[in-house]
Formats: sequence, structure tokens, C-alpha cells
Amino acid sequence: MRCPFCRDLDNRVVDSRLAKEGEVIRRRRQCGRCGRRFTTHERVEVTLPVVVKKDGRREPFERAKIVNGLRRACEKRPVSSDTIAAVADRIERQLQERAESEVTSREIGEAVMRELNALDAVAYVRFASVYRSFGDVHEFMRELEDLIAQRRAGSRRGAGARSAGRRRA
Repeated sequence: MRCPFCRDLDNRVVDSRLAKEGEVIRRRRQCGRCGRRFTTHERVEVTLPVVVKKDGRREPFERAKIVNGLRRACEKRPVSSDTIAAVADRIERQLQERAESEVTSREIGEAVMRELNALDAVAYVRFASVYRSFGDVHEFMRELEDLIAQRRAGSRRGAGARSAGRRRA
């Protein structure tokens, strides 16, 4: 590993730790020439699928595009950078586990929407409005109505379970 300060190749590992739930090894290194310390991260190299765009073009998967889309959707929302990174990690892991050579951009967009729907309703609507390219206000309102109905159904199930628990006590 080349020292980022003096560019020398002579360095040694001072400390190693697992990071990102054991998926990355964080290493502290010290340069043998200039003595400065720096950090490297080692991870398993995986082959991610090629993304097939709506117009048929194919391009390499880029995690940064998912992170940027999540950041824009979650702007000024109570969603931390760590949470955004965790969502991107989950989506990337799902793609790796599928072990397919190609995936459509639509499948990735739907995965992002599922994650945002569970995370933050406002961020979900923001992402959906751009991703689905609503043609008019009525399409947008239908999406909102679906979201509201989904949330109500979820809260009814939760309330039913809570009241059933109270009856047993």
C-alpha cells in the first residue's frame, strides 16, 4: 500500500479492526519512510450486476447513485447519513445475493421506494414523485392516497395487537 503522504511503499499495519458489521477490515498503517499514519479499508471484491436502463442502455452499477437519490429524498428530514448508508448497503447486498448479471433500473428504484416507505413517508413521496414522473396532480394524489391507506392498515393491525394484549392481561 502506497503512503498517501510521501508515496513510499514501505509501511506496516499498526492496528486492524472489523467495521461495517464484519464486512470491512479497517487497518491503521504507519509509513516506514515518513512515519505518518493513515487508514485503509479492505473489503471483499464482489461483482455487481450491470444496470439495464429504461432505454435499453447498460451501465455499471453505481452505489453512489442510490446514496445520492436517498440523500435528495431525505433532505431536511430526520434521517441520518448512517441510516442512508445502511439503506444503500441493504439494497446493494440484495443485488449481490441475487447473483444475476443484469438488473433493471426499475427494480433498483422499486427497492429504494420500499426502503423509503418504511423509513420516512415524506422522503418516500419525494422520491416517488421524481422516480415515477407523475404526469399530473391526480397521479400524485393517487400515490398519496395509497400511502395513507397503507399506513392506516398498518396502524390498525398494530392497534389490534395492542388491544388483544391488554385483554389477556
